[in-house]
Amino acid sequence: MELTISHWLYGAFTLIIIITMVFRRGVVLPTLLGTFIIAWVYKGSIVDGFTAIFNANLVAAKELFNIFLIITFMLALLNSLRDLGADRRMIQPIEKVMVNGHISFFVLIGVTYVISLFFWPTPAVPLICALLVPAAVRAGLPAITAAVAVALAGQGMALSSDYIVQVAPGLSASSAGIDQGLVADQALILSLITGIIAISLAYVFYRKNIRDKNDPANDEELKTLQNTKESEETSEPSEDTHLTKWSKTFAVLVPIALLAVVIYMMYEKLVSGRMSGLEGGDGAAFVGGVAVILLLLSTVAFGKQRALDYISNHITDGFVFAFRAMGPVIPIAGFFFLGSSDFAGEILGVEENVPALLFDLVESTQAFLPQSALLAALSVLVIGIITGLDGSGFSGLPLTGALAASLETSSIDASTLAAIGQMGSIWTGGGTLVAWSSLIAIAGFCGVSVMELVRKNFLPVMIGLVITTIIAVFFL
Repeated sequence: MELTISHWLYGAFTLIIIITMVFRRGVVLPTLLGTFIIAWVYKGSIVDGFTAIFNANLVAAKELFNIFLIITFMLALLNSLRDLGADRRMIQPIEKVMVNGHISFFVLIGVTYVISLFFWPTPAVPLICALLVPAAVRAGLPAITAAVAVALAGQGMALSSDYIVQVAPGLSASSAGIDQGLVADQALILSLITGIIAISLAYVFYRKNIRDKNDPANDEELKTLQNTKESEETSEPSEDTHLTKWSKTFAVLVPIALLAVVIYMMYEKLVSGRMSGLEGGDGAAFVGGVAVILLLLSTVAFGKQRALDYISNHITDGFVFAFRAMGPVIPIAGFFFLGSSDFAGEILGVEENVPALLFDLVESTQAFLPQSALLAALSVLVIGIITGLDGSGFSGLPLTGALAASLETSSIDASTLAAIGQMGSIWTGGGTLVAWSSLIAIAGFCGVSVMELVRKNFLPVMIGLVITTIIAVFFL
């Protein structure tokens, strides 16, 4: 593959963006500038450069809008439950288990892992964040630490193995030309090792920030989490008989409805033994649809004839919150979508010979990769991490699988190398390390900065991936 000036420019801007992130500065400016210059050079027209900036943001917005939408509906539901006072009643039973922030941290991890293993994190995140995160925050766990726990357990540990759904092992194995079961088994082991290391490090790093259960800061953070106003009227629900009755009703109805969603999806999965259609995005749509119906019912219960106005206000507030918190991610995603052949054609306005700038750069390094088992494994890990920068986590698996087959030696087999590449790609883009992945949903529901969440995840995840790779080479 012959690299062009566009490839080198894309690589240079990617490096600039990574360095900017390391220095904790905003990366929107270099991503917009990079999209413009690369498109201008590739098409040879400054007009096409201007057009590409708009197209890149439009494509990114279309791809990410489902995440914005489910954030909107779930936040609107939470706000309507707050009107009734059902939000406090709903988490009271959970608070009996989450007696403090430390236990809450590990409860979040356990529940998130199990649900995400069956359905992927996309539909799991709104369920966890609606029911468990508020209880964890009330118990003293900071919202940012709760977001770290959900991300590491779901987007990282569960999705990187994908042991139940097995889409990821299938992609890796088919490209490597080996049995899918071998990759799945290795990926499960490596994901657990990486997850245990990353979660343990995160707990050690951030446990000093965990507060006492009675700390006033817990209630302040809950207001931010639920996007509430700090007025006495909104923070204290009315105590009249009508609202008390509906408050108790919805405090029971909402958890039962969401639990029924989980049971139904689990039933479909276990009965079918394969993709039932309710994993990933379809599962999120199912959860979002149930949330909308619950929103309608709770708004009518609270407002009666004024429900027509109340529901519009809740949905508007949800959209405003989602776009205010997650809006900067769109231009960043647009830049990395430009590097993927899946989206570059639509961004650049080309239908044939669509460029794959990011993957071409990675593929060009194949000839220079070392033959040492350890260095080969670390190289596949790094390439997996780089391909994960597109925010998918799955699109780079065919490349890492093919590399695994070509780098197999007597010291390390292709299934182990493919699993290592899968770890790098999905832990990065699945994602825990890139802000323009589905990680923005976790940040949105937890009311925290997605860039701050990335920074919190970075060190535990990177250390976990490197140690896991070394263990895979010498002990598996």
